[in-house]
Amino acid sequence: MPVLVVKDGPGPGTQVPAQLQRIPIPLLSPTSDCTGKTVKGRVVHKGPLVSMGEDNYVLKTVIQEDSQQNMSPEHSSINIILFGALAKDYSESVSQGDMLLVTGFTVGNSPTAQKDKLHACNLQLAGDDAWMYVWPSTVSPRASVPRKRTSPASTEVTKAVKVVKYTYVPLSDLKPGVVVNVYAVVTFFKQPFRTKGTDYCSTLKITDQSNKKVGCTIFCDKLEEHPKIFKMGDVIRLHRVKTQLFNGAISLLTSHGFSVVTFDGMVGSPVVPRTSSGSFKFGEEDCQVVEALRTWAANQSLVPAEPCVPLSAVQPKTYFDLTCQLLATAPVDSSCTLLKVWDGSKCPHPLLDVFVEPNTLEGSPTLSKDMANLTANVLVYDNHVEVARQFKPGSYLRIYNLHAVPGASRLPSNDSGQSDQTGHLGFHLHGGTSYGRGLRVLPEDSPDILDLKRILETFSESDINDSSMFEVWSTPPESFGTAPDEIATERTCDHTVEQVSLAEVKSRGPPQVFHVQAQLKSYQPQRLYQSLKLFCHKCKTIRDVPDDVTVGGLFSEAQKDIGPCNNGYWTLVLPLPRELPSESPSRTLTLLMSSQLMGKGKAKELIFLKGATLEETCRIASAYSNIVPVTSPQGTMTPLDLSAPFLFRGTKRYYGCKQCSQLKVGESLGEGVEVWDEKSVADALGVQLLQYGLLMKLELQDGTGSLEALLWRDAESFFHVSAEDAAADQEAQDRVQETMDRLCPPGSSTAERPWMDLCLSAYTVEENGQRRACYQICHTDTRGTNPHTHPYAAPSDT
Repeated sequence: MPVLVVKDGPGPGTQVPAQLQRIPIPLLSPTSDCTGKTVKGRVVHKGPLVSMGEDNYVLKTVIQEDSQQNMSPEHSSINIILFGALAKDYSESVSQGDMLLVTGFTVGNSPTAQKDKLHACNLQLAGDDAWMYVWPSTVSPRASVPRKRTSPASTEVTKAVKVVKYTYVPLSDLKPGVVVNVYAVVTFFKQPFRTKGTDYCSTLKITDQSNKKVGCTIFCDKLEEHPKIFKMGDVIRLHRVKTQLFNGAISLLTSHGFSVVTFDGMVGSPVVPRTSSGSFKFGEEDCQVVEALRTWAANQSLVPAEPCVPLSAVQPKTYFDLTCQLLATAPVDSSCTLLKVWDGSKCPHPLLDVFVEPNTLEGSPTLSKDMANLTANVLVYDNHVEVARQFKPGSYLRIYNLHAVPGASRLPSNDSGQSDQTGHLGFHLHGGTSYGRGLRVLPEDSPDILDLKRILETFSESDINDSSMFEVWSTPPESFGTAPDEIATERTCDHTVEQVSLAEVKSRGPPQVFHVQAQLKSYQPQRLYQSLKLFCHKCKTIRDVPDDVTVGGLFSEAQKDIGPCNNGYWTLVLPLPRELPSESPSRTLTLLMSSQLMGKGKAKELIFLKGATLEETCRIASAYSNIVPVTSPQGTMTPLDLSAPFLFRGTKRYYGCKQCSQLKVGESLGEGVEVWDEKSVADALGVQLLQYGLLMKLELQDGTGSLEALLWRDAESFFHVSAEDAAADQEAQDRVQETMDRLCPPGSSTAERPWMDLCLSAYTVEENGQRRACYQICHTDTRGTNPHTHPYAAPSDT
């Protein structure tokens, strides 16, 4: 059961038998004939050696085929299970990053495939027939000769070559399409948010001494695996991140084996790694790199010297970061939670008192009756509610991009029991993740809360009026040019019409164009993802974008078709493991490629996929340009029901019109097509492509009346967002949410909402024989400028 380790340089030893034949990892299956076969790949994970008794060991490792780095881990990476003395030998001889060739293995179904997202099979090695050839990462596998390790002396040689030294690439030297390790300083970050799938996603912006700024997107299925970043200026170490070119700039994305460690960015603070990983390497050289980055960042003034603002320095209408202790929590409604917090300082403005039923409150609402004005009420909305409701009283929190809202007297589910508190200051954490908005618990030993702990521990009621002892922080957070709460709209049309009130608009009637100034009273839908629509330019129909549950059901129904396709396409059939022992027959995944495109060397530009689930299709689409899900009734390949997407391109999905499409799939596919995009694919398949759009209904008011207007035709220019991007990109969705939060802040009064300059188009529609006037907002963009007083202003509703 030998492990054969390469010695650096030529010499006598055992050659890899020439008669052995290599099998690519993607082609492995439980029915593969393993006699005289080898599998080769680079070690990307090495698990611990587990003792099951005397001389009985088990070890799990993962290898990835170097030639398949652009493929997803489901195809290119596989688990290897080692038993007995071979496991112990491997543990002592092999390191992560080494090249490994195995023979004498058996192939079985991997019980962890659904969890670790690797190959559906695993390799098992045990007994005298199992052999392993190892090329250490510093030795070329082509120029070296394997030497069998059979003596204690050779054991020492083996151990000497197992040390792995990581190489870190400056951000300015990054090239697209490679896996790298980097050290950097965080200049911007967003707390992890749940994606449409099962993962959580967080985004960062980082830089280093090369002054190159790079974006980084991190996907992990567990929150605790995301980087523990508490403030801008923290130092981050990223291992095994993949570079990619996006919108003309290099960005980083997590890849298989990804790991991350972070450090406090303050000069002079202890260099303590923050990570959820049970095993990671950190030595004196790493410590020196962290210290150098800290010093460089401090001299560059990349981030504010102090990241947070105490309650004693908060001003109305500002956005700020707050470090505080949680005193109590209470649910307000399904989309809002109340947090009662304090930081030991006294706000100079009267604070809003939020009424909640006593039996819903968890924790202590205030420290004493005399100290009630030290307790701030923070209202947490929408996507932050799930996180906030997990917090326990007594925890130390950091809340990012908190909004100080003056005069907030109308609160969700709080009309009764709420006295008039006009002029009192409330604190709102709005929905979305724009500007890094979010909140998280700080660990008890965090340097960021040492000052806060000292203040709270030494606090006494006699110190309430001594504000000098609470002057801990003063610098506001990162500036974005214009304050986030300042927004207005601008008409972009060339109409020469006078400005009128909403009452005059309703009295004059259509068809006309009007210029008005108004405030936003309300809008629908409240859940903005519901504003995404699909529009057919041919038949003018509008339909909703189906959710993943509906689309997933259509894919599951299509899997019942197990017949072959007879279109003359090149076909690859991959058997999949049964999810349950009783499931029969086993499911197969079929990839079909056009012979015509293969002849032109463009086979991978358009792939037809049969038998996949929605989740599997999305994963495969992340690695290939165009994926078309198909079925084969009566043996003829055809796209799925057009209620489902007919095309997947990366994270984007494209739909077709059922009424106007005339489906066709033939071997003479796309003659004359040079570039395959959504339009050329739709034309080749006979699909009438549906366009994404944003449709909202806004209720406007100006003191003379109110009216409802649609935002549809010019919605993209209004929000400065493509509807197609909003369907696939969280950043674009956040931009729409941010705009609506600023035009109609949650819990705000009429007096707080900005005035909008709008162009309205009035037209007539006929329904059930009745004609009625309708209005649409057109030729209008949002701008980040100060709102102004309006001649038709309504009295404040506070």
